[in-house]
Amino acid sequence: MAEVAYIGGYTPDTDGSGPGITLVELGSLARLGETAASGPSFLAVHPTLPVLYAVGESERGTVCVFARAGDGTLSPLAQRPSEGSAPCHLAVDPTGTRLAVANYGDGTVSVHGIDGSGLLTDVWIFPYREGAHAHQAVFGPDGVLYVSDLGSDEVRRYLVGDEVVPHPAGPVRLASGMGPRHMAWSDGHWYVAGELDGTVRVYEVSDGLDGLDGSDGSEVSGGEWREVAAVPASGVDGHNQPSHLEVSGGLVYVANRGPDTISVFAGPGLEPVAEVPCGGVWPRHFAIADDRVYVANQRSDGVAVLPLKGGVPQPSEEVFAVGTPSCVLPLP
Repeated sequence: MAEVAYIGGYTPDTDGSGPGITLVELGSLARLGETAASGPSFLAVHPTLPVLYAVGESERGTVCVFARAGDGTLSPLAQRPSEGSAPCHLAVDPTGTRLAVANYGDGTVSVHGIDGSGLLTDVWIFPYREGAHAHQAVFGPDGVLYVSDLGSDEVRRYLVGDEVVPHPAGPVRLASGMGPRHMAWSDGHWYVAGELDGTVRVYEVSDGLDGLDGSDGSEVSGGEWREVAAVPASGVDGHNQPSHLEVSGGLVYVANRGPDTISVFAGPGLEPVAEVPCGGVWPRHFAIADDRVYVANQRSDGVAVLPLKGGVPQPSEEVFAVGTPSCVLPLP
């Protein structure tokens, strides 16, 4: 099977009969299929099982589980509440035993167990706090679950084992007014996009043990973060709301909504390398695969294909038409 991608977005029809999740072949940009789903604004796959997970971004949020056939087509297996409102991100831990969901609307975080068939089991819920807006949930190389909270300018941390508990060292406080949205790990550093102040910041993380007790009684790291660089995400004048951020090949890529560009920086010092048009309007998300950047331009209803040359995106060569795309998930 050729390399494919799943594209999630906002279902245009209130009855849920819109396209939902679109399957596309990346090389030819051939449309291979569509699966109905309501508001599947973010997608994730199981690391070993042919299973895909999607949030349902609505007031009463949901998580949907789909089986993936050999040709990539999806079949619904189950649906359950996300335990919060407007879920906008989810991630599966590397062991394939936990699914974390960030509920942006009320700031809750839920962590769901995953059984041997990929279905969801127990759930741990970390409730709403005043002003909280959980925006992304990612598992770090230390096994800790990190949740960027745009409303409180912090990164919440959870220990994931037989139980899921808040990290004993508490959350990491970031720059006031930053509005952390998406983050990515690389070589001892966390890179974070600030949606509210239009910055990209990089933090060096200590990894020494400091005697804190984990959920199983073991010693865990407090993981002290030290900011080492902060730069504007875009050099274009005017308002900017950075969205997605990725690190690849030592370069940091950031999508800028407003300027409608992709910026490239050299890590970890965040020296500017390039800033190029994103090939559409309001780049909500992007993915790097096969020497190309696939940009989900939400307000121009298309995924733009930007070839990479020396790590720098080139002008868009093609655009795959799809309504309100918000997530691109490539798979081999």
